[in-house]
Amino acid sequence: MSANSQPTSQQQTGRTAAYDSAFLRACRREPVPHTPVWFMRQAGRSLPEYRKVREGTAMLESCMRPDLVTEITMQPVRRHGVDAAIYFSDIVVPLKAIGIDLDIKPGVGPVVEKPIRSRADLERLRPLTPDDVKYVTEAMGMLVGELGTTPLIGFAGAPFTLASYLVEGGPSRNHEHTKALMYGDPELWADLLDRLADITAAFLTVQIEAGASAVQLFDSWVGALAPADYRRSVMPASAKVFDAVAGFGVPRIHFGVGTGELLPLLGEAGADVVGVDWRVPLDEARRRVGPGKALQGNLDPAVLFAPRAAVEAAADEVLAAARGLEGHVFNLGHGVLPTTDPDALTRLVAHVHERTSR
Repeated sequence: MSANSQPTSQQQTGRTAAYDSAFLRACRREPVPHTPVWFMRQAGRSLPEYRKVREGTAMLESCMRPDLVTEITMQPVRRHGVDAAIYFSDIVVPLKAIGIDLDIKPGVGPVVEKPIRSRADLERLRPLTPDDVKYVTEAMGMLVGELGTTPLIGFAGAPFTLASYLVEGGPSRNHEHTKALMYGDPELWADLLDRLADITAAFLTVQIEAGASAVQLFDSWVGALAPADYRRSVMPASAKVFDAVAGFGVPRIHFGVGTGELLPLLGEAGADVVGVDWRVPLDEARRRVGPGKALQGNLDPAVLFAPRAAVEAAADEVLAAARGLEGHVFNLGHGVLPTTDPDALTRLVAHVHERTSR
């Protein structure tokens, strides 16, 4: 099914039920009953029920078991009362699905057995088909049925961040191999990102067709780039992803870490909602991004370790900076830290809802 085809009954049912939710209204820059809240990494190690259900199961295996994916995705919705669920997966899942030899090592992250650094290596990146990720379609269907009026967010890793893992062979502080390829062989680099854009777009399409009401593109490492390098060497691939799913009409969110200098370009790449980390206040982010975009963010995740009064005061500062935005989705400026007290998240959701109730 293409982005211009008619939606399936499952897709239509999930979208119709969630259409008037506060989250989707905020993404569309429409009036909301309260500021919607969800958290990146809301389903994860901060929850004891997550640790219990994942016990003895490797991360990638967890992402391929629809029953486990459904349970883990639902856990923060039940516990925190967030306004949206985000599909439990990992950004390297589509790479694993097409046969890239990689694993997610505890305490390290994704590790690629044979890094991609030559044109011959590029041939290992074959196109992704829906049959490669049948477990995603199955889990999404189960979730849409359980969530009812709560929207489900699908997601994928952006081409630059996926390329960084593939080229470096794992997480990197300086991205030296990645940048060496980007500067030293721009033609190969462009081909690599273009191929990853096609894989990412296919992965998002599977999720949307299975019922996702919105999608987020995570470009976790893109803050390592200067704006000129991003515009020249990365933005075309990200724009290709956003364009590929534009016809579905679901909100598209773009998020990266350390991207204060890139905010105008993140919006320009094609997102409907621009995620903002905690380093730039939302009123300043609005000035940088410009009109026609909703913003998402941006409480510092570490604030949640402070006393309750301090957390609420910091949240109120975020809400004050968000006054006058065309649309605002409250989130953290990055993912929930693993040792966060889950009750602090539950209280934060209730506080934002109470403070912003119209």
